[in-house]
Amino acid sequence: MRTRIAPLALACAAALLGGVGAVVAQSSEPIQPIVPAQQVNLGLVELGKKLYFDPRLSKSGFISCNSCHNLSMGGTDNIPTSIGDKWQQGPINAPTVLNSSLNVAQFWDGRAADLKAQAGGPIANPGEMAFSHTLAIGVIESIPAYVREFRTVFGKPKIDIDQVTSAIAEFEKTLVTPNSRFDQWLLGRADALTKDELEGYQLFKTSGCIACHNGPAAGGNSFQKMGIVKPYKASSPAEGRSAVTGKEIDRFSFKVPTLRNVELTYPYFHDGAVNTLAEAVDVMGQLQLGKHFTKAENAKVVAFLKTLTGDQPSFMLPVLPPSGDATPRPSPFK
Repeated sequence: MRTRIAPLALACAAALLGGVGAVVAQSSEPIQPIVPAQQVNLGLVELGKKLYFDPRLSKSGFISCNSCHNLSMGGTDNIPTSIGDKWQQGPINAPTVLNSSLNVAQFWDGRAADLKAQAGGPIANPGEMAFSHTLAIGVIESIPAYVREFRTVFGKPKIDIDQVTSAIAEFEKTLVTPNSRFDQWLLGRADALTKDELEGYQLFKTSGCIACHNGPAAGGNSFQKMGIVKPYKASSPAEGRSAVTGKEIDRFSFKVPTLRNVELTYPYFHDGAVNTLAEAVDVMGQLQLGKHFTKAENAKVVAFLKTLTGDQPSFMLPVLPPSGDATPRPSPFK
């Protein structure tokens, strides 16, 4: 069953905060409010939630989607690069899963067109969950409760990876974070931001940050070269968009990250090399804009960025179905 959720969310929020006219007053702003998912299949969401948190989709039986995209930590893992199977250090920082449905593509290099295409990648990646789609389906099929739920949701006798990725993607569509103080200001609540926060937003716009960080997600909708004015010395071997397109011009171009909930998603950049927002603002100002923010200006921009933290996903953690007759896995600690 596909259920519409808050189809008039923006208008309703406007009414609560002073009427539609209040929204019109901010309609020219380059960042727009986050709204809840407009339409989701609730049965698919519940199944996807179980799969998202289930470590049995990994070779070790210890790693789930939530391991690297932890929903209690801003949808990331707060370490420079994620730890995968057999304690392998990944080559790139885990981007937040929150509001990822608003991205132009998935992964830093955009190699997955959408959430469904992305969901199958980590399962079969030898450096991440290190399983295979065939083996993951075998595990699911060995768990009677999963078999019943898949049949109820999809109406098919056979489980396949397309169903698994569809369910995970449907759950991830719900992981949006509306109602930040900045959104409240956009919707007409004039006292939602302080004087310093408003001045920080103006600096953000007049300095040129808004050229890349715009739209509802304040980013995520384009690819840009890291180091336009000055080169960036990355600690990661990732080469960016060129790994997908094969074009030298795309080397070191990465998907612009969303700034939503950015105070929670440290460390920053594709290599996770910067730990604080203040340092990130300084580095991006110099590398991308050729601008040196004063200490006072930096503090105001950081204050504005913190207003982009919205309501975090709230739900009961799923009770995972008990294992059936799945073949025991070797311990990853050996």
